[in-house]
Amino acid sequence: MRLVIVSGLSGSGKSVALHMLEDLGYYCVDNIPAGLLPMFIAHTVRSNEPSYQLTAIGVDARNRPAEIASVPQLLSELKRSGLDCEVIFLRAEEESLLKRYSETRRRHPLSKDNLGLAEAIRLERQLLEPIANVADLVIDTTRTSVHGLRELMRQRVGARQSGRLPILFESFAYRHGLPGDADFVFDVRSLPNPHWEPALQHLTGRDAAVIEFLERHAQVARMFDDISRFLDHWIPEFEGSNRSYLTVAVGCTGGQHRSVYLVERLAAHFSRKYPSVLAKHQVVGSAPRP
Repeated sequence: MRLVIVSGLSGSGKSVALHMLEDLGYYCVDNIPAGLLPMFIAHTVRSNEPSYQLTAIGVDARNRPAEIASVPQLLSELKRSGLDCEVIFLRAEEESLLKRYSETRRRHPLSKDNLGLAEAIRLERQLLEPIANVADLVIDTTRTSVHGLRELMRQRVGARQSGRLPILFESFAYRHGLPGDADFVFDVRSLPNPHWEPALQHLTGRDAAVIEFLERHAQVARMFDDISRFLDHWIPEFEGSNRSYLTVAVGCTGGQHRSVYLVERLAAHFSRKYPSVLAKHQVVGSAPRP
């Protein structure tokens, strides 16, 4: 039996995530009142009915604040009872959410006559904080397409379903801010920057010419060695503490050269040791790749 609670900000992709879980064989229910969760779980997940062995429930901010605040305690009790359950929380930056609502012309579920869209988004973020704080997996969809989110759910949650620790290495640009879903963040802006080589500016850290440039510098190799040794020590600690997911973010100024190179190299290195390793790039490509 396995229970997944899917929550997050409106417009961040909760429906897409639930639909992907449904495709993975989950019995999915969206927008159930949080106060009914114990009865629903007793009727479904706790039963011996095969169709409920994988169950996903969508919980959003349309619940009363007291009901939302009760979810972490319920999850703690379920885990103590031996039930395999986890929380996936989706978020996005406010600017991205505002743009999505503008494009779809949909009304935010918390919008009222005296409450604008930006205020509704901030209120929702505050109301859902108790669930976000206990999330096993946080997915920031600010720069992730619908296809990218579906693939991320398929690869990460599907791998978790088989009992393996999914590890995601993602590159990002510091000019866009820190990713909101990272467990470890490494800053590689001190490394030589291919951007200042005119012939390399339009290329990425996947291209042979950029790889050759970076591998000519000893500090790049030292950075890779330091990060890989650190993770060699701490990934087993994550596994030993029953963590469900691990996300490692590597950032440089533009998210195009240095961070991309190191993410690709780290993913290749750790894929030889762990069965479920993904590489994802915030700037040069949003879909995760094994």
